[in-house]
Amino acid sequence: MAAVTRADAGGTPTLTAPAGGTGAAGGPGAGLGGAARQGFANLVGVGLAAVAGFGLNIVIARGWSVREAGMFFAATSAFMIAASAARLGTDVGTVYFVSRHRTLDQRDRIRGTILAGLLPVLAVGALLGAVGWLAAPALAEVTMPEAGPGAVTALRILLAFVPLAALNDYALAACRGFGQMRPLLTVERLGRTLVQFLAVAVAAWLGLSATVALPLAWVVPYLLAAVVALAWLGRLVRRAGRQVTRPVPTGELVGPFWRFTGPRAVSSLAAIVVQRLDIVLLSALRGPADAAIYTAATRFLALGQLSSVALSSSVQHRLAAAFARDDRAEARQLYQAATGWLVLLSWPAYLLFAAFATPMLALFGSGYGDGHRVVLLLALTMLVATGCGMVDMVLNMAGRTAWTFYNAMAGTVLNVVANLLLIPRYGILGAALAWTVSILVTNLVPLGQLWWSMRLHPFGAGTRAAMALAVAAFGVPLGVASLLDAPTPVLALVAAVGVAAYLAGAWRWRTTLHLDALRALRRGRNRTGANPAAQS
Repeated sequence: MAAVTRADAGGTPTLTAPAGGTGAAGGPGAGLGGAARQGFANLVGVGLAAVAGFGLNIVIARGWSVREAGMFFAATSAFMIAASAARLGTDVGTVYFVSRHRTLDQRDRIRGTILAGLLPVLAVGALLGAVGWLAAPALAEVTMPEAGPGAVTALRILLAFVPLAALNDYALAACRGFGQMRPLLTVERLGRTLVQFLAVAVAAWLGLSATVALPLAWVVPYLLAAVVALAWLGRLVRRAGRQVTRPVPTGELVGPFWRFTGPRAVSSLAAIVVQRLDIVLLSALRGPADAAIYTAATRFLALGQLSSVALSSSVQHRLAAAFARDDRAEARQLYQAATGWLVLLSWPAYLLFAAFATPMLALFGSGYGDGHRVVLLLALTMLVATGCGMVDMVLNMAGRTAWTFYNAMAGTVLNVVANLLLIPRYGILGAALAWTVSILVTNLVPLGQLWWSMRLHPFGAGTRAAMALAVAAFGVPLGVASLLDAPTPVLALVAAVGVAAYLAGAWRWRTTLHLDALRALRRGRNRTGANPAAQS
């Protein structure tokens, strides 16, 4: 795996796209308009999904007891870890290779590449589902000792759907490789999330069981999403292969695909372990109530991360195409512009979460207020993480998947060790401290690697302007008001003035922030340039 440190690893050479063919046109920055258009559409979709997901957690917290909610959150964390393991890192590999094949006019490789990833995902997902079903009693005893026999039922229901969740994620990632954002928006961001919210809300309203009805309501939407996503992907593959007379056999593409994707399989699993294992460990070491409080506190991060998810989805395939052409200038501009947008959108959210942690936790009901220090610590930590931009994704699209593997492993080891040391003594605050350490390591280390290897960094003029605006409009005023123990109405007034100042500043420095690229929202989808990767 350590040898996989270049984009041309595995016999896939870096080439210049044929003139007038499928390469990008217009030089550096040609893809900013398309990235802005897709990023805006993704932001709307992710925003709706994040609100629905946040509301889902409120419904669960209020619809069932703290103990039952904690049991369910621990079980869904085990499901998410298993689904990520079944995905095998192919969400990165398929975007990278499909984008690359389209950019270099190698459409005869697309079908074989997709099958090279799809079949192992299906096999591993089925295996993990079966093993999870058999191991559920032992797993429940270790991770949820206070939950009783109902935890086994909940785990078995959830883990049976692991193959479908992995297939859904794989199909939607492959669609992004075709430059298509609509499947992700409609199937995942809107469809599955909203159906999931409605199903869980009905179960809560009817007062149904937390061990059978709640897991079924939460997980069955993955079945519906997987069917639609696979059908959508099949249509795109057939369209791409219309003029292909002799497709490259899948067997010839397995080696290059998995030499690139293999390291990412472990690093993507490590990432989800860092995000979810602390909930499982809290349930095991401190009980389901602590797991429920911690889950509620960390759900605010999901709202703050919606801009990162939206922008990375729209920029990922463009970066892959830029690196395929060895166009370092375009990759730099995409990275810096996207980081500026990310800071512009996310820093105000995290600063507001830090200031309003206590009243926001009250939305979950009584018993969740102890999580305010967790919200404060992680919100401030995420300022550093978002300031680094989508650094891990940039390394992946540049072919440095071995580096992301080692970074993820280091962050995971630190996270697990810190959790085991800190949770027994400090509870949910110990879990937050452990996550803080891993967040800093998995962002600052790859940032240094990116600068050392390619002289790429996210701190362009737009990023610096967005940081200064956020600190001036929100950070300083809210920080002073919080130190003076200002009541919530005063904080709300300070925040409202900050919003007005922030919007005025963003308009004043709109050119520096590359907000002029949003003019692409008014254009048709065929006006974004000659690069098919820049079209949705």
